[in-house]
This record gives sequence, structure tokens and C-alpha cells, in this order.
Amino acid sequence: MNPVSSVSSLNSVDAEACAALSAALSGEVVLPGDEAYESVRHVFSRKGEPAAVVRCRDTEDVRGAVLFAREQRLEVSVRSGKHSLAGFGTCRGGIVIDLSPMNGMELVDADRHRVRVAPGAVWSEVAEFLAGHGLAFSSGDTASVGVGGLLLGGGIGWMARADGLALDNMTGAEVVTADGRILWASAEEHSELFWALRGGGGNFGIVTSFEITARPLERVRYGKVVYPGAEAPAVLKGWARHMRQAPDELMSHVTLFPTRGGTPAPITVIFCYAGEGGAEAIDPLLALGTVESKNVDLVPAPKVLAPSGGLPPGWEPTVRSRFVPDCDDEFIDAALGGAGTFDTLFLEFRSLGGALNRVPADATAFAHRDCEVLMNTINMGTREANEAAAPALARFWESLAPHVRGAYSNFLSEAGEEDIAAAYPSATYARLQAVKQAYDPGNLFSRNPNVKPIAGS
Repeated sequence: MNPVSSVSSLNSVDAEACAALSAALSGEVVLPGDEAYESVRHVFSRKGEPAAVVRCRDTEDVRGAVLFAREQRLEVSVRSGKHSLAGFGTCRGGIVIDLSPMNGMELVDADRHRVRVAPGAVWSEVAEFLAGHGLAFSSGDTASVGVGGLLLGGGIGWMARADGLALDNMTGAEVVTADGRILWASAEEHSELFWALRGGGGNFGIVTSFEITARPLERVRYGKVVYPGAEAPAVLKGWARHMRQAPDELMSHVTLFPTRGGTPAPITVIFCYAGEGGAEAIDPLLALGTVESKNVDLVPAPKVLAPSGGLPPGWEPTVRSRFVPDCDDEFIDAALGGAGTFDTLFLEFRSLGGALNRVPADATAFAHRDCEVLMNTINMGTREANEAAAPALARFWESLAPHVRGAYSNFLSEAGEEDIAAAYPSATYARLQAVKQAYDPGNLFSRNPNVKPIAGS
């Protein structure tokens, strides 16, 4: 039987089967009514009512949870750091396979800087562990984000231009598949699965251990400069021109917070230089307009990871992303002009290029390798407010269609057919489908930017 063709929709599981699962685990099963349930049923921006949360401590726990979900025909959510913007790390009536207790790290090859990292670790923990060995890694940019979700989707962090995406530095992964097999995927073993894991998300199994390659680096030059909101067009255009020819060691973001009906909020340029020196590369970013404030410091590499603040009660932000092949003046005018009609829209522009763009488009399932910038929007507010704003937001993005393409699966609060098609170009999607058919033909792992098995197979 297709394991998800008859998914249970009840917020309960067979008590006898659940007791047997609990007895077999080194971890624990948390059920509705248990004292711990309230602390484990939600994720960062979405509420959940799972029938069970299985807090796994090792690979055998994960295998047991997967087989239990198949037998009970339960919808499966997989969680590492609770930061799924679309809420894939929880569900209603299904099972959450919670990897957060699996947070170990090990230096397995000091000469080649190879590190094994469990999926439930968060990046601040990884950064501190690596720093203890004089190493650093191009992860994301937020301290509390989990290893698993970020590595499978991309990882556009502060060293992406210097070292590539986080997933470009993955050399292997231990995976529990939908039928309970435990496999090692690498360039030499299950190579198509390894290709798909790097950008195809959690579609193909549950990764219980990643092997990554870090690099020697102890300190980076990190800072930010704030300019008046009224100067945003000139600042952003100057930033784009500079980043187009900047050295790979320089990574930069530009952020604009919502006006909330008042005067334009300041525009902030944030940057990180991952190498020796850096003044010549950074100085142009400090002279893009009228400086309101600035700071530049040489800091330990872990210090560039920002804490993630909590959301006000009831907020469920709408997040969307698209890649910008050419961040030219016409695009910038269109983006800023359209965004200016909203009172609650946060904008972010992330520089790309460098090592990230030198990887062939078909080398991994992350195919967007020839763009200059990633643009993200976050519409702040409650679900009701965002649903009301959805038509206007859709028109805004439609107005940018001539300038943008693709999508970054880690920065999507919805994953409809349009977004899936944008995240996975047709050739990439077809190859992912073949891998899905081989490793998860019943689509047990569907709560993700989903690649469906080949119909009729």
C-alpha cells in the first residue's frame, strides 16, 4: 500500500503500537496530554497538532519512527531546528520525527578538515565547535537554525561567495530511506541520491549524519553601515555595482525594514570579509551615501551568526524569494517602487557570485548558479492580515517577473506548484523525480518543497 495514500487525519495513534515504539527507542515519544507536548508541537512561525512527536537520539530511533509512520499510515514531518518557514516541521494529526536531540559533532579528518555533524545541531553550536579547531564553515547566517534543513536546501551564508553554498561543502550523508534502509550517500555511493540531497530538500529520506568540509579561518571582518531610507535607490545601485566586481571573500546583504506608514526606514548594508585584510573591498560599502552609523570589527567567525528573535503572538509572516540574474538600475527602481506601496514589507538583497556561481548548474539539485542577487520579501503580520495582502503582494512580484527567476526553497512560507517549479527547473525536477521514484515511491516524505514520484509507476 502507498504509505500516505490513506493518511490518518485523527490526532491520535494506536496506543499499543505507540507503546511498542516508545519501548524500542532510546529517545522518547511525546503525545497530546503529555507535559512536554506544548513545548514540542509548534515550529518557529506555525502552530501544530501532531498525533505524536518522536524525539530521536540516534539513527535506529529514526528508522523505528519511519517504519512506525508507514505502518500507521501517518503523515510525516521531519524537524531539526524548528525554522521551516512553511511549517513543514510540524503537522496536524501526523507524526513529527524530531531530530533535535541528535546534535553531536566530530572532527573525523583533521588534515582534510572533515567534520561529521548530526542534523539536530544548530549552527551556533557547529561554529563554536569548529572554532575550537581553528576552522569555519559557510553555513547560514542565523545562530538557531538547524543543520538538517539548511544543508539540504542550500545555505547562503557569510562565506558563500568565498566557499560556495553550505551544500557545496557536503561530502557525504547517512540517510534513512522510506523503507527503513540506512544508506551512505556520497560521490562514490548512491551518487544520484547524493546529488539530490544537495538542494532537493527532505524529499528522499531523513539524513541522520552529514560529512562536511570546513576550512581554516578564525576571524572575519564583519560590520554594517546605515544610510537614510530616502537614499535607498542610490545606495542599492552603488552596492550592486560594487558587489559585481568585489573579491570573493566579500559577502554582503542589504536590508530595508517596513515603513509602517511613516517616513522611510533606514537602509542597512551588512558585510563580512572572510580573509586577510579586506579594507579595500569594504571601504566602498562605507561610502554609498550619507552615513548615519557604521561599525567594522575583526571578530571570531562564530560571532557573525545572528540570534533569531521571536515573533509577536499570532504572527505568521509570508516569505517569498526569487533570484535576480542582473541587479541593474531598472530592477532596483521597480523593486523599491513596488515595495514602497506596502507598510509591512521587509526587503532583503543577498549578493551572490564568486564560488557559488562557479559550480556547474547540474552539479547539485540547487540549479540557480548564474544570478547576481537573491531577493527576499517578508510580509509581517498575522495570517489573516497576510491573506488580505496576498493579492497585492502577488501583483508586486508579477511586476518584477521580467527581472527575476527561480526560487530559493529555504526562503518560502508557501510551497505551491508555482514555487516548486521555480525552485526546481524542469531538467532538475525530472532528475529529482527519478531519484524520488527510486528511494521514496510512495511519497512518505511529502512535507517539504515536494517532488512527486513519477505518476503511474
